[in-house]
Amino acid sequence: QVQLVESGGGLVQTGGSLSLSCAASGGAFSGYNMAWFRQTPGKEREFVVAISWGGQSTNYEDSVKGRFTISRVNAKNTMYLQMNALKPEDTAVYYCAAVRRGTLRALAPRTSDIAYWGQGTQVTVSS
Repeated sequence: QVQLVESGGGLVQTGGSLSLSCAASGGAFSGYNMAWFRQTPGKEREFVVAISWGGQSTNYEDSVKGRFTISRVNAKNTMYLQMNALKPEDTAVYYCAAVRRGTLRALAPRTSDIAYWGQGTQVTVSS
């Protein structure tokens, strides 16, 4: 199985930036499409962005387009999320996710499409 560990969350002011990392171990990281989800209290976990196994293709949720950038370095078994121009509505626990192999919606995964989850890292944006 693949183990995923997020890091880099914290508290920032509106308009600030954070960079999240997701370190993978225990499996073939390069063979999975990867994604970031986020969740706030009382809400369902929601899709943010996905990246193909080789990094060539990405798909962003509309509210983060132009502000967030996903990337991966397979040689380091690591995925990143650069978040700029942060807004209070970006406040959430952010989860790293490995997309189940064979899904037909690999770049737009639902929670049911995820094979492995990280533990989450808190991002708080103050106004």
